[in-house]
Amino acid sequence: MLINATHINLYHVCKRELWLHFHGVRMEFNSDLVADGKLIGETSYKDRSEKYTELQLGNIKIDFYDARNHVVHEVKRSDKVEHAYTAQVKYYLYRLLLAGIDDATGIIEYPTLRQREQVLLSKEDIDDIKMWEEDIQQICESEECPKVINAKICKSCSYCDFCYIKEEY
Repeated sequence: MLINATHINLYHVCKRELWLHFHGVRMEFNSDLVADGKLIGETSYKDRSEKYTELQLGNIKIDFYDARNHVVHEVKRSDKVEHAYTAQVKYYLYRLLLAGIDDATGIIEYPTLRQREQVLLSKEDIDDIKMWEEDIQQICESEECPKVINAKICKSCSYCDFCYIKEEY
């Protein structure tokens, strides 16, 4: 299994969504929040594509990479799951490290909040990432879908209707 940054992000938000995503169950197409996030990412920094490059590292794609300063820029709609976004950017930094770029840093940008968070990769993070990869592998290869997490974030998730449907037999 080739793990990518989306898997890392979903692992930190909802293991059920991770499993469903891996198994081809995609619900993002009907989410206004997902569409809003894409729009914010595309319109907030109009000159971004001129300044930074898109970088493909195997099976991951970094949308905005400042190759001159070795900085990953990640644009997000809100900071509700900031820990997942931080993990995602740390994974980008880890993959850059494996590619020989050992001084990369990251910035998570929240244009609607007018906030920025710097992300660095530590030795402990590398150990954590290796554990995440093992856990993700086990979750995705499992025959059973993880249970619903019943968290506050579920209400705004594109999988909410899927996870909370009541069916009678």
